[in-house]
Amino acid sequence: MSDNNTEAKGYLDMELLRFSTAGSVDDGKSTLIGRLLYDSKSIFEDQYEAIEESSRRKGDENVNLALLTDGLRAEREQGITIDVAYRYFATPKRKFIIADTPGHIQYTRNMVTGASTANLALILVDARNGVVEQTFRHTFIASLLGIPHVVFCINKMDLVDYSQDVYNKIKADIESFSAKLDVKDIRFIPISALKGDNVVNESENMAWHKGGTLLYMLENIHIGSDHNHIDCRFPVQYVIRPQSDKFHDYRGYAGRIAGGVFKPGDDVTVLPSGFTSKIKSIDSYEGELKEAFAPMSVTIQLEDDIDISRGDMIVRENNKPNIGQDVDVMLCWMNDKPLVPNGKYAIKHTTNDARCMVKNVQYKVNVNTLHRIEDDKNIKMNDIARVTLRTTRPLFFDRYSRNRITGSVILIDEATNETVAAGMII
Repeated sequence: MSDNNTEAKGYLDMELLRFSTAGSVDDGKSTLIGRLLYDSKSIFEDQYEAIEESSRRKGDENVNLALLTDGLRAEREQGITIDVAYRYFATPKRKFIIADTPGHIQYTRNMVTGASTANLALILVDARNGVVEQTFRHTFIASLLGIPHVVFCINKMDLVDYSQDVYNKIKADIESFSAKLDVKDIRFIPISALKGDNVVNESENMAWHKGGTLLYMLENIHIGSDHNHIDCRFPVQYVIRPQSDKFHDYRGYAGRIAGGVFKPGDDVTVLPSGFTSKIKSIDSYEGELKEAFAPMSVTIQLEDDIDISRGDMIVRENNKPNIGQDVDVMLCWMNDKPLVPNGKYAIKHTTNDARCMVKNVQYKVNVNTLHRIEDDKNIKMNDIARVTLRTTRPLFFDRYSRNRITGSVILIDEATNETVAAGMII
């Protein structure tokens, strides 16, 4: 039994890499994920037999691995991905969550949803077509969402005779475009998802590529420093007051650390009141901790009795976030109903709920050319625009590029309760 416990604990402690896939229609995203799952032995025999049977019925020459990920029946029938499909798998080194996002232009919002929490974005490029409009769009969104690592998989190399020249030309085109964007780490891998070259197993057809396989890179890319461990931010989610004799005087503040490292004895300030105190203890499910850091969920006790509630933020004395009611954001509009100028919306920021008004639309972005459109202020579904919001109560925020948690907001239509936009604070 103890062996099983050790195994389970080992699995729970394994590092988790979240990545999203993007690319144009028919670039082979679903096939790539199917290949990744199949070659890394992450699917069951009966799943494979079911897609084998399905492929035979459709008259496919090869087993269509894309059927593993296109879960909706409508997707399978049309051979396209419509919604974000999440897949989980693990190797002995890491756990993975894949967000498979659609390629069509009208699903930009789905890509933003799937990629917003990713450590890494896989962008597929069809080796026959090279860089297309969608490649620009997806690279721009990856940079807008602050995804730390972007990997370009040049797919279908089998259809261009595994040519190194074709690969080098596409790589040069992408490098010249991405130089204008803020992406920290860009990598390139030539693959054939259909044949399995360089996905899990090294390709004999492309001995010229010395960068290893896709799975090797996913297992070994360093993601520990993707969180902000400098600025201490602890949005309070819940106040814990157990009504029991044993913990009669216990008052803890529960939440998920959004940045920095907290230790007992640290001097802290509570926002918005500005009261100061020291951390008395940090409790977790496993007991008391000597230190806690992003993205751990913990309960913090303070030495002083301060009135603190959900939406407040505990920060370090000498390192405070921006505090204000006017925020500039890049909004991705996600709703059928267009943005209403001077419209009022509910806004969620960390654990803080407020209302806001759209004060000003500064410009819309042409995602394919990166040009600013200043004369068209009509923001519709899938548009990305820079706007100024005025909130009813102060937000405690950082630039999105500095902290993806304290730098993001969502807007909600109060009449329908639908999420209408996701925003990155500039």
